[in-house]
Amino acid sequence: MADLNVEVERGDAATLVRLDGDLDKLTAPQLKDCLVKLLAEGRVRVVIDAGELEFCDSSGLWALVEHQRRVAARAGSLCLVGVHGVLQRVLDVTGLKAAFDDVLRAER
Repeated sequence: MADLNVEVERGDAATLVRLDGDLDKLTAPQLKDCLVKLLAEGRVRVVIDAGELEFCDSSGLWALVEHQRRVAARAGSLCLVGVHGVLQRVLDVTGLKAAFDDVLRAER
């Protein structure tokens, strides 16, 4: 069974969301719910730390793209940091890297 740990750190300038585990069809709703709650709080500057993300499928990627659209509609931003592995490859191959405000690869 897939497992995802989502840790949120609310800062003055931005909200950091750390992901640990697998972001897939089973866990994407968990991330989506978290991001929707943050948006309801007015938190439109979000940084997703994917440094500990072990896997990401199309459902997980779509949850991120959807939230990028939501925050952009409210003059916010969504940045991805620590990008590596499958997520890095999918962003590069699909060209979706350009959909986000910033994508920083992990230093490995």
